[in-house]
Amino acid sequence: MKRHEAVMDTSVLIAALRSRRGASFELLRRLGAGRWRLHLSTALLLEYEQVARRQAQELWLHPDRIEDILDYLAASAQEHAISFRWRPFLDDPDDDFILELAVAAGAGYIVTHNSRDFARVEKFGLQAVTPSQMLMKLQETV
Repeated sequence: MKRHEAVMDTSVLIAALRSRRGASFELLRRLGAGRWRLHLSTALLLEYEQVARRQAQELWLHPDRIEDILDYLAASAQEHAISFRWRPFLDDPDDDFILELAVAAGAGYIVTHNSRDFARVEKFGLQAVTPSQMLMKLQETV
């Protein structure tokens, strides 16, 4: 069984925490199943926390449980320290650290709802895919 290596943009986590019906939630639900591995850095985990807490009133999850989700992600993911930078490379410099993480991790995918923000990542051997596209890739490896 091939395991897909991916970095998940904050937009995907927030979408999963807003609705339990979409592809983002399903992808998060499948995290522990072994078909894909999430790669994290401290900076990305802190961004997840900051945005989730800022948008807590819009989430299905009780605000006190945000920490539980972050703990689950941290326990399920492969953590990486980033020691190099190519900034700026992307049009949105706030996304460059996600690209750096994906390259450092040797990931094949950046899962995002904002594919345009990750234009040209193919140069690094990466694909920017939506949660739905990632789910299709997971089904291909069954």
